[in-house]
Amino acid sequence: MTMNYLSTRNKDLRMSASQAIAKGLAPDGGLMTPAVLPRLPASAVETMKEMSYQQRVVYIMNSFLEGFAASELTAYAAEAYGGGKFSHEDVAPVRKLDDNTYCLELWHGPTCAFKDMALQVLPHLLTASLEKNDEKKTVCILVATSGDTGKAALEGFRNVDKTKILVFYPKDGVSEIQELQMVTQEGGNVSVSSVVGNFDDAQAGVKTLFSDEELVAELTQRGYFLSSANSINWGRVLPQIVYYASAYCDLLKSGAISKGEAINVCVPTGNFGNILAAYYAKVMGIPINRLICASNQNNVLTDFINTGTYDRNRTFYNTISPSMDILISSNLERMLFELSGRDDKLVCEYMSQLAEYGSYRVDSSIRTKLKREFNAGYCDDQQARDMIAKMWNEQNYLIDPHTAVAFHVLEEYREETGDDTVTIAVSTASPFKFCDSVLDALGVKEHRAGLEILDQLTEVTGVPTPAPLARLKKRRRRFEGGVEKSAMKNCVLEFLK
Repeated sequence: MTMNYLSTRNKDLRMSASQAIAKGLAPDGGLMTPAVLPRLPASAVETMKEMSYQQRVVYIMNSFLEGFAASELTAYAAEAYGGGKFSHEDVAPVRKLDDNTYCLELWHGPTCAFKDMALQVLPHLLTASLEKNDEKKTVCILVATSGDTGKAALEGFRNVDKTKILVFYPKDGVSEIQELQMVTQEGGNVSVSSVVGNFDDAQAGVKTLFSDEELVAELTQRGYFLSSANSINWGRVLPQIVYYASAYCDLLKSGAISKGEAINVCVPTGNFGNILAAYYAKVMGIPINRLICASNQNNVLTDFINTGTYDRNRTFYNTISPSMDILISSNLERMLFELSGRDDKLVCEYMSQLAEYGSYRVDSSIRTKLKREFNAGYCDDQQARDMIAKMWNEQNYLIDPHTAVAFHVLEEYREETGDDTVTIAVSTASPFKFCDSVLDALGVKEHRAGLEILDQLTEVTGVPTPAPLARLKKRRRRFEGGVEKSAMKNCVLEFLK
């Protein structure tokens, strides 16, 4: 069977895997999605149980990537996840907290955030796709980031041949460490700019650039075309499916669960890509029961899952978990596509309502399916701080504010439902990326200036600073610029002159 990709807004618009990855976004604004979600064989979990993480990557991704040889994927996985790039030999280790609570640590990569799990392999997939498509132009990757994607994309695409990358982040909307990671980025093909506004402003600005025919024509003349490293690109979502399958295999291998036993997954999410990958893993055959969506005070997803109404017309909060400070969750479009029975016309209608009115309400059939798959809750900043302190005091386990959101929502879910199913809570970033918030939570109110705060958190907890963050002390700031949303186009043209 041929594995094609189609747009969530037009099922007749089809691409190969390499075309979908190279384009990033469908020409109609939709998201490229597999025409069919492959099912794993019944023996898959037993087969993967004894594999390395790199081997699991090839096993899962192979069925999605027609036109890519298994030998190619093996080389990409070895390059992306080997060679000491990840500080833990398991790449995405599962840490036991108690008999039915485990933490999937996704921050052992070169930028100390879960985005590395996809953005270390995406450059290999993209450059191979360009070659398979016989593309002569240079790709310019535009990224809007709420904090972690930007640095992970910059690091992943640093000095990659035939690519340039420009990252936009919300001014005053990321942590100091996150900003320093981006503005000190090395590489001859990279650039970074802040945008006045929040993440949704940056993300909307990038989407507008993709649909700007005048810009596209000008860049074509200059020998460039645009693509994306945000999770709107299928090449970002696919590698994320792997770590849910891998975590299940690790639980089975350790004896934490028995063969076929279903687990729950609790995911802190803003743009919906991370928990969407867990849903895809479930559809493929990984035994997952409840998908628990954890939001911060920007709880648009919580309200949507609980009521069926998506409404971004609300106060935007800058929280201590900034990577989740999002009111327009792009990847939810892929979920709507699946839950509507792949009704592209209905998805178009909902997306038009969102663009025009800032809200839409799904029909009763989709609401029923949502409630069947998902639970949802949210957590304010004080509750997140309390959870950081609780995890440290009771478990001697240091977590960041995003992970704290997951644990808070999981705790509430269990109190409300009595469900004691073995559950994986997803840990998305190192606590050292958010030193000030973590120190506050631990009762330390006087913070050292600049990067000295990294040493302070180590001294308070005895937990060593991750090496990639410690190295920031030796880096110089390269990028100081900032623009209004309306000037993002000029920023692109200046970068690609």
